[in-house]
Amino acid sequence: MSSSHDTVAQTVRVEGARILATLIRTVGDVQIAEDAVQEAVLAALDAWPVTGVPPQPRAWLTVTARRKAIDILRRERARRGKEEEGTRMIDLARSDLPTDAVVHDDLLRLIFTCCHPTLSPPTQVALALRTLCGLSPAQIAGVLLTTEAATEKRLTRARQKIAAAHIPYRVPPADELPDRLPAVCGVIHSLYTAGHAPVDGAAVFDVDACAEAVRLASLLHDLLPDQPTPTAVLALLLLTEARRPARLDASGAVVTLDCQDRTRWDSSAINRGIALLNASLEASERRADAYQLQAAIAAEHARAASYDDTDWPEIVRLYDLLVSVAPSPAAGLARAVATAEASGAATGLALLADLPPSPRWHAVRADLLAREGRYAEAVQALTESLAGAATDSERRHRSQRLAELRRLT
Repeated sequence: MSSSHDTVAQTVRVEGARILATLIRTVGDVQIAEDAVQEAVLAALDAWPVTGVPPQPRAWLTVTARRKAIDILRRERARRGKEEEGTRMIDLARSDLPTDAVVHDDLLRLIFTCCHPTLSPPTQVALALRTLCGLSPAQIAGVLLTTEAATEKRLTRARQKIAAAHIPYRVPPADELPDRLPAVCGVIHSLYTAGHAPVDGAAVFDVDACAEAVRLASLLHDLLPDQPTPTAVLALLLLTEARRPARLDASGAVVTLDCQDRTRWDSSAINRGIALLNASLEASERRADAYQLQAAIAAEHARAASYDDTDWPEIVRLYDLLVSVAPSPAAGLARAVATAEASGAATGLALLADLPPSPRWHAVRADLLAREGRYAEAVQALTESLAGAATDSERRHRSQRLAELRRLT
């Protein structure tokens, strides 16, 4: 791939959602805005290898997307004989570019539009992953554990519903926030999860997606600084992101928590995350929700000077609460791991028996079986986990561990 194509890809990854958000506000139509941005990207791929990358790639894409939107609106007006697009075309023809503050507001509007209560929770997540994160329908299908065709239909219906119902593109008034906030928080957390566990098999982390989710969480917290749940979401993301630099070695291989160099953890992000968690708990009068509990677990790991210093009984207690508040296979699996650390591998294996199998479940089971000296069973379990390894680095890590276990059988 040429350097100009690399620049287009990088600009779209970092700036695409911001360009799209502002264009949706002006055009008032998600599909037209998406089509215009896509046409602008194609124009960049054609022009930049010849003319060179412009000094301000985002500005070039923004202006080009506006022009493409005007072309689309003109075609629509001619086809339908409609005139009301005139005002929108006047706005699109303006030469000024939106300020960062305006772009931030547009992104918040886009989040709340994606999370309108008339859309189902899976549709909210799918629409947000598409518009905010730029994931393909195939990637979204992997996150939602559905098919690409079903995801395409879901996205099409969502856009049609937004247009037909005239769902407003705005941050809702204060009296509507309580009904919308859980979905918004869930979408931002899903965006981070999609970046933290990419589904394309290529890399372990999508750094841009993770950073974007943290930034959106910060915007939401700034909008609602006294609300405990947005504060907890930001705390959770900061505490999780703080450990990312130590999760891979220089060759890109996975480094497990017990072997990580904790001096590489981001101490400023940890300190801010813990402070936000405490503020969130105080705001909720110490009645913790799922995000607060997950952040509290991350804080326990962050406080430990070494793996051996980890307060595993406290982490088990927090996971017990999390499973009671928001039961999920992922929470149950993490609880089994923590229980094995606190009370022994046999206890962890007993908890695993009550959970649905998955590639990660097989990998955890293999580790616990190996601790019990049941190496042949561990080899079988780890072999099964390889079929569903999400990334190349994860697959290499499990394959290396498998070779070690085979030598022990």
